[in-house]
Amino acid sequence: MMKKIFAIAFAFLLTHSLFAASTDKKAAKAPTSKVKMVIIESPDYAAGQEDVQLTKGLAQFLGMEPEVKKMTPQTASADEDLAFLRYDFLPLYLVRKTAGVREKFAEPLDAGYLQETDKYILLAHQTRSGVYINKQAKPNVMELFVMSQCPYGVRAENVIIQAQKDGKLPKDKEIRLRYIVNYDPNQGFSSLHGSAEWEEDVRQLLIAKYYPSKLWKYLEIRNKDYRSSRWDKAMEEAGINVNKINKKFDSEGLELLKAEDSYVREYGIGASPTFLWEGKVPLDFYGASQIPGFEFLSSPSRPGEKAAVPAGSC
Repeated sequence: MMKKIFAIAFAFLLTHSLFAASTDKKAAKAPTSKVKMVIIESPDYAAGQEDVQLTKGLAQFLGMEPEVKKMTPQTASADEDLAFLRYDFLPLYLVRKTAGVREKFAEPLDAGYLQETDKYILLAHQTRSGVYINKQAKPNVMELFVMSQCPYGVRAENVIIQAQKDGKLPKDKEIRLRYIVNYDPNQGFSSLHGSAEWEEDVRQLLIAKYYPSKLWKYLEIRNKDYRSSRWDKAMEEAGINVNKINKKFDSEGLELLKAEDSYVREYGIGASPTFLWEGKVPLDFYGASQIPGFEFLSSPSRPGEKAAVPAGSC
């Protein structure tokens, strides 16, 4: 929890610094000193390259002019000062450490939120976008992480359902649903909206496995009243064998949900909805809409309608 507090506070501080710099009407003195930064970038994904706003925010936060050197994991691994670092998630920001720079970052460093080496302060997972370069690639697959009773997740599903009706889904790409849940071997499953939510997750996982062609039809019906206890009626209307799903719930269904928990932890995803492109790039709605074929995620469902994109998350 403490690390999360520092994450929010630090992000706010950088954002505030950048905002103040852009709105200050008085001419500010140019920084008289420079801070060296190394940015390890992905050569393959734009999401894994420099976050210009973060660079500016850091410079304003430190009150110094940034001197940026960009490297790839390959070139960084050849540098004796950087070879031992992990490059799982890019971009990775490294700020050259001096006494003054260390003092600026003292609070998050001392709390263990940021890490440091003899020469650098490491800012991992601080960018607004990024890429997991060592994860197995899933070409042309867009995964949508939801909580089945999160109103924002349901609205995200409904946007996809409407795009399907309007013929806007890309034919050469696949959309897969994933479920955000917590599993503890001693305590069992838990979910933000209660046990009814993770139980619904199980049913949807089983439908996806045994009735894949009927999953979105079921969701279209179910999402009209997604907290109703009459999920069986939605299944029947979608042409799904309720008894088959029930029989597999306590065995295979629970194992499928455990696998979802492991997958969610692997990527550190906790917000519903969240997108993941090709198993590597976590995205919000705007980022996902920039992927060719998924433009409908930021567009109105029909001419004249307002965009149906959720304005929040669970």
